[in-house]
Amino acid sequence: MKTLNILSGGAAQGLVRSLAPAFEAETGLSIAGDFGAVGAMADKLRAGAPTDIVILTATLIAKLADEGLVLRSSIADIGRVETALAVRAGDQPVSAKDAASLRAALLAADAIFVPDTKASTAGIHVAKVLAELGIADDIADRLRIFPNGATAMRHLAATNDRRPLGCTQSTEIISTQGVVLSGTLPPGCDLATMYTAAVPTQAASASQGLRLIALLTSSDASELRSKAGFVS
Repeated sequence: MKTLNILSGGAAQGLVRSLAPAFEAETGLSIAGDFGAVGAMADKLRAGAPTDIVILTATLIAKLADEGLVLRSSIADIGRVETALAVRAGDQPVSAKDAASLRAALLAADAIFVPDTKASTAGIHVAKVLAELGIADDIADRLRIFPNGATAMRHLAATNDRRPLGCTQSTEIISTQGVVLSGTLPPGCDLATMYTAAVPTQAASASQGLRLIALLTSSDASELRSKAGFVS
């Protein structure tokens, strides 16, 4: 079977997976490619990886359009994704109503599972929040950093640590078995990121890429977007 090649932030993996059967039935194409830290995905596109659709942050898509790497006319917003806390299924929920309670929750954890703190949207934000809370050095040896949020959440689900905590984008938490969304970050520490799709200028299957974008952004898919963790 022929494939539609995708490069996407991990935040969209669950949504794309839920729409893949309908897309395949309509077009005869399966969806293949990479889901990971947005910076790494953008670099793969820049390096010439065969790609028919990209789903990254709106800011990054705009940069790629300025670089002539995606078709500006194809750009479409999918929805916002909040950065949130996660716990293992069955563990006591952890929530934070303000910066002080978030600081206390992070200091109480014996392991904190996060995505790449230099290339992923959530990871970069986590590093910023830890610095602003003044605890980056205190919890440095407890950080468990992985290439993307989905991988971080799988390791959170499997860990034997006594009081683990995860922090990544809500969509990656929701789509991972064995972990539970425990609350978004409090005001002042929060982040809601717009994710946007576009077709690369060198796409081999541009029309099919546009069709997938139409499915991802359609009103018929609004419930799927909501269940996946996207906010309108």
